[in-house]
Amino acid sequence: MKKLCLLGLFASLAFQPVLAATAPDPLKTKEAFINHLMKQMTLDEKIGQLRLISIGPEMTHEQIRDEIAAGHIGGTFNSVTRAENRPMQDAAMQRSRLKIPMFFAYDVIHGHRTIFPISLALASSWDMSAIALSARTAASEAAADGIDMTYGPMVDIARDPRWGRTSEGFGEDTYLVSRIAKVMVKGYQGDNVAAPDSLMAAVKHFALYGGVEGGRDYNTVDMSPTRMYQDYLPPYRAAIDAGAGGVMVALNSINGVPATSNTWLMQDLLRKDWGFKGVTISDHGAIHELIKHGVARDDRDAARLAIKAGIDMSMNDQVYGKELPGLLKSGEVAQADIDNAVREVLGTKYDLGLFKDPYRRIGKAADDPADTYADNRLHRQAAREVARTSMVLLENRNQTLPLKKQGTIALVGPLADAPIDMMGSWSAAGRPEQSITLLEGLKNAVGDQAKVLYAKGANVTNNKDAIEFLNRIIFDREEVHIDQRPPEQMIAEAVKAAEQADVVIAAVGEARGMSHESASRTTLALPETQKALLKALKATGKPLVLVLMNGRPLSLVQEQQQADAMLETWFAGTEGGNAIADVLFGDYNPSGKLPVSFPRSVGQIPVYYNHLTIGRPFTPGQPGNYTSQYFDEETGPLYSFGYGLSYTDFSLSDVSLSSATLKRGGRVEARVTVTNTGKVAGATVVQLYVHDVVASMARPIKELKNFEKVTLQPGEAKVVTFSLSEDDLKFYNPQLKYAAEPGEFQVQIGLDSQNVKQQSFTLL
Repeated sequence: MKKLCLLGLFASLAFQPVLAATAPDPLKTKEAFINHLMKQMTLDEKIGQLRLISIGPEMTHEQIRDEIAAGHIGGTFNSVTRAENRPMQDAAMQRSRLKIPMFFAYDVIHGHRTIFPISLALASSWDMSAIALSARTAASEAAADGIDMTYGPMVDIARDPRWGRTSEGFGEDTYLVSRIAKVMVKGYQGDNVAAPDSLMAAVKHFALYGGVEGGRDYNTVDMSPTRMYQDYLPPYRAAIDAGAGGVMVALNSINGVPATSNTWLMQDLLRKDWGFKGVTISDHGAIHELIKHGVARDDRDAARLAIKAGIDMSMNDQVYGKELPGLLKSGEVAQADIDNAVREVLGTKYDLGLFKDPYRRIGKAADDPADTYADNRLHRQAAREVARTSMVLLENRNQTLPLKKQGTIALVGPLADAPIDMMGSWSAAGRPEQSITLLEGLKNAVGDQAKVLYAKGANVTNNKDAIEFLNRIIFDREEVHIDQRPPEQMIAEAVKAAEQADVVIAAVGEARGMSHESASRTTLALPETQKALLKALKATGKPLVLVLMNGRPLSLVQEQQQADAMLETWFAGTEGGNAIADVLFGDYNPSGKLPVSFPRSVGQIPVYYNHLTIGRPFTPGQPGNYTSQYFDEETGPLYSFGYGLSYTDFSLSDVSLSSATLKRGGRVEARVTVTNTGKVAGATVVQLYVHDVVASMARPIKELKNFEKVTLQPGEAKVVTFSLSEDDLKFYNPQLKYAAEPGEFQVQIGLDSQNVKQQSFTLL
């Protein structure tokens, strides 16, 4: 017991029975430690460990510390400095009976203090090293602020861009999102999740949240088992297989059963089938919301359903604390139900290293940074590098880009000088005054070599209801500053600047709050204020470059026709302005590819590249009568999954296969030669797709199975080789059997999902 005394873990051991000399040292094994600790815990202390509270106006800091000292809180979220977290840990370690440490969590989604591009933008890089850098940097910064866990990565497949949380995820494709999920978890957790510079990942939102009906947040999901297993569940599994220590449970129902009370989801699938051993956490207030879902009569019923389903921690509601004692006494909940949940919470703290050192991420007060918000705590170079990789060149007529650092450049648009919007949604502890806007980035790039004229030109929107909504969605502060001048006057000012310039750059898109939790849209079009601005700018006849800032695919048919060049920058983060300028002036050649399809209009939704084969497909160039198409609009997306241009050109050779057949347990290699046929160095993404020609059920027209990002000098060529095995051909059939069926498979390789070279082989 000497170690326990030295660590000060149990001040109350004097009041506890002394362990026999033969008892295992609780510090030596996780299981022994937790068993030893749980034997000493009262019911109230156990239930207290299941309570996860938000630091906010509900309780004063003194009340929170008192609750911690009483053993009534197991963890908190939304405190983001050492100075905030240390007093709470002190309350646990100095005043509570058993000295069980707290853990502190936060939504670190795409950076902590240094804000990286939003998740959808990270996916656009198709660059796993850049994505890993963003996660590792975020983890080190957050851990340095005393944070132990992040509610991320968010790996919900999103195929309805009306959903505001599209911005938080990695797009529409199962394979791409699954690969990124693994990289993000490894980046957050490092080689050892207990390390002082690591965070525990709590993957979210389990499960199927991106499939909400109508793209409306918090809505229901109705989905066949085969679609679940084939398309939507694999990214969560990938994160868990990568070692994610936590799972945040979704707010939606699944085929009528809320995830928070879904025993099949939480027990049968997650625990039994997938073998998950970590902690599960409800989303904010979700247990109480089981009443509104219509599956619980009251809080007592909600607590019973959630604990029995396997929800370990109750986020920001009082339900477990109020109701579990009575439920246990009545026999409606077993002691094992509570103990299992407590065991997972304690296990999380053990894995985080908090029992060995409760202050491993908080540190000593003497070592706190002199200025928590100092610029030298940021990692600007990493943010700039990653942001550049995330941008997608959508149009570039007559080689309008890259621009020359000379003459006069007009920069207009509501997002040209918008530091808050540059950070995107869920920007953690980022501060807008540390963001580099596009206006700043352009001026930094050209120096005294060129003149930059700026005019706002339009508000992001003039819809009063939308403005009111946007100014309260994120912490009730003014997110959108409205210029009160008449729209005509603002446009006239922008046109005047354009007429004096050699080229016009228009920064248009969404305010960040428009692509946020609870921010679903019925249209994907630019707001009318911005459309009117672009029409006026086009009329000047000056070359027009659109810089898009947005957190979801937009419908851009009109803008595509107006623009001479169009660059998708998403919300690019702290160094966004500098990174965008790097691309616009050719200091960096864009290499991003879309991780999500861009529909022509909202009426096409859902539109995604890997849809199932059907009996009457529409064939471009052929009559559309009695085929699956829209008669009033061109069928297919405006910009397809995997699409993205460069300042150079690339060519692909035909596909060659190492064999025309694949035996079970064997492999087939597919090779192409990619050549930079242009005049400047550049990178592209070679993408491998597979189509199962004949199967026991309809299969997707193609599925991404691998990719490689290749950088080539002018005239340089490289052979890219992909290896395919039986595992790459497996799918879930209607009986949910996961297997590959014999027959013909098409191998398609291209630089986007639509323009591919093809060969076939047969699985024996």
